[in-house]
Amino acid sequence: MTTLRIGLRCDAGPQRGVGHLVRCLALAEEFLARGAHVAVFGAVERLPWATAELTARGIPLHPGPDSPAELVEAARRHELDVLVLDSYELDPAGAGALRAAGVFTLAVIDGDSRGQIADLYLDQNFGAESTELPGRLLAGSAYALLRDSLITSRPPVPRPATTVSRPRVLAFFGGTDAAGAAPVLTRVLLSTGHPMDLTVVVGRPEIETELEEITPGRGQIVRPVAPTGSLPSLMIEADLVVSAAGTSTWEFCCLGAPAALVCVVDNQRESYTRVVRHGVAVGLGELPELTVAGVPGRAARAAAARTLHGLLSSPQRRAALAARAWSTVDGRGRARVVDAVFDAVRPAPVGD
Repeated sequence: MTTLRIGLRCDAGPQRGVGHLVRCLALAEEFLARGAHVAVFGAVERLPWATAELTARGIPLHPGPDSPAELVEAARRHELDVLVLDSYELDPAGAGALRAAGVFTLAVIDGDSRGQIADLYLDQNFGAESTELPGRLLAGSAYALLRDSLITSRPPVPRPATTVSRPRVLAFFGGTDAAGAAPVLTRVLLSTGHPMDLTVVVGRPEIETELEEITPGRGQIVRPVAPTGSLPSLMIEADLVVSAAGTSTWEFCCLGAPAALVCVVDNQRESYTRVVRHGVAVGLGELPELTVAGVPGRAARAAAARTLHGLLSSPQRRAALAARAWSTVDGRGRARVVDAVFDAVRPAPVGD
């Protein structure tokens, strides 16, 4: 059987964040496990840990073609059978150009297809099943893309309610925290006055500098840590996770971690609203609301602090959240996506 050649087009960096790369890595792991050849095309800027993740898996990183013509040329030069497009910045005409050149195209989207005409679409966001597109759509959290480290760490059952005097809290807002959410939410968490052991993932040096200026209260500890491959372990150990409403949503769901979410950017709003409405996580509001000056900002931060205090003081509420999250994502999403790709590009055996 001919080895399929898979390309994944995505970018990552301090301003772009790492969500696109992280979910492409999850797909890459599944394709590799099925015997395919995988390469990533794009820019990975100032993120040594991300390039190390690619190197550890033996995945080559090539410069990212941008225009439709460049995408077709790269696909031909590398003899790609499939090209996955995961970007908000590429020319939407690229998908159609690839299809016309005979390259099977999977567009990973978040609600808006941006006019791309692909063979297959993937929208892993909660409740995305209602989206209408010109091609086949794999929609909803059943298709959530998760890396090996998350899948192998998934507990067999949801966590029970556990009473602790000083809850362990994990706060992280993507691999780079491009919006600078960590200092804002650290202050909100500490303002609850509740004892806590708070671990904050620091995506950039300037974030760490700002965190150093924050003074914890009595019974409160703040531990800044660099982006790490041990994030699944930190989520499992945490009594509460505070995170942006991006790709990390599916990670804490898979692990059954109780979570409070912040909508950091506009393209998270729809998924954030659906997840909170269905009780998969608790909502703390939108980051611009929490950072605005004056009375509105103080009111938003006070409301978020009250919500967090309620979670920190109630093991029963945290356990209920954990159970709903755990049941939402089973860790098999990427396998379903790759099944769909293989079914489409590999001919059925003679006689079927």
